[in-house]
Amino acid sequence: MLEQRKAVRKIDPVWDQICREAEEAVETQPLMGGLIHACILHHKSIEKALSYRVSAKLCSNEMSMTILREIVDEAFADDPAVVEAVRADLMAIYDRDPACHRLLQPILYFKGYQAVQAYRVSNWLWRKGQKDLAYFFQMRTSEIFGIDIHPAAKIGKGIMIDHAHSIVIGETAVVGDNVSMLHSVTLGGTGKEEEDRHPKIGDGVLIGAGAKVLGNIRVGHCSRIAAGSVVLQEVPPCTTVAGIPAKIVGEAGCDQPAISMDHMLGKDQE
Repeated sequence: MLEQRKAVRKIDPVWDQICREAEEAVETQPLMGGLIHACILHHKSIEKALSYRVSAKLCSNEMSMTILREIVDEAFADDPAVVEAVRADLMAIYDRDPACHRLLQPILYFKGYQAVQAYRVSNWLWRKGQKDLAYFFQMRTSEIFGIDIHPAAKIGKGIMIDHAHSIVIGETAVVGDNVSMLHSVTLGGTGKEEEDRHPKIGDGVLIGAGAKVLGNIRVGHCSRIAAGSVVLQEVPPCTTVAGIPAKIVGEAGCDQPAISMDHMLGKDQE
């Protein structure tokens, strides 16, 4: 089956690996065959498989899977940057999450990955001026995955959201490339202000579980925010902040904290 797919499309090593993993999974767990064929093996690319998976998750009596799938397909076809982000996010999870042993897993099972890709479609809709459809995607993503990302937020590629429960990212938030965050993170405002009011997260930042970053403040590249911290002031690049309110407790500990995923504070930072 894999060789037949190769004959009718261009070579894609990542997709070939996903299909190989899917076929192995069906062989070892036949009861999963229907799900894996529907979500992976019936499709010709990551984008088509993800379109199916996201639309199947978000559909309801109010909006059919067919309509949602057409929207997702259009977003992927229209904007190469969305497709690039889809793949970068997948590799970020595979590289950084010790619980991810196969490229197959995020597409099938990881709500953090699925929710971020649903956000990417809502953001595409927002940029196209289709704001009510964008809000619908946001609403369903929140209902299904427990992650609330405003479609106007700007999020880079290579994003890894681990466990991905109770994530909130506000309307004017900006998240750079190669950022990692854990569950219960909030990138929020501090009150009822209506203009630019949410955090700006630099590239390569690691945000620990339960951290709250509030207000129109900048978090410098390759910095770390310790779990449970409440950040109300600017965070310089390559530093670690911790506490309520958060204060600088030392350097980031390495040059790429979001990739190393090291949340432990050194003895000089405790």
